[in-house]
Amino acid sequence: MSLYSPQAKLAAYRSVNAYGVVANADPHALVLTLFDAILGRLSTARCCIEQGAIARKASLLHSAVTLLGELRGSLDLEKGGELARNLSDLYDYMVRRVLHANLNNDTRAIGEVLSLLGEIREAWAATGPQVRAQTSPGTPPR
Repeated sequence: MSLYSPQAKLAAYRSVNAYGVVANADPHALVLTLFDAILGRLSTARCCIEQGAIARKASLLHSAVTLLGELRGSLDLEKGGELARNLSDLYDYMVRRVLHANLNNDTRAIGEVLSLLGEIREAWAATGPQVRAQTSPGTPPR
């Protein structure tokens, strides 16, 4: 008989699996993973508001704010120029909207952030092949 419950085993598997994904991912894919994690938390938090699961909503939105901070912190404001500064300002705006949504149980504010972040994610995903081609071994920089 095992000392660990099936839930503990599943949690351990998920942790190892997540580590493997992160350890083997290129930087572009890691940012996509952040986008997906934030979008997932926001969507679930919106459902929590609709169902009255306020404590879970708060935890999910706190996590989304933390991950938005990671996205914002990953920007190189010197090399990225105006685009990086605009993204930084937009991420800051999103954080404020998520905090508003958390305080006021505002699903529309969450929807707004989902829409904005979804557009950025789509644009980022579209740049993937170009970024990977530039960073592949043996490929000269453009």
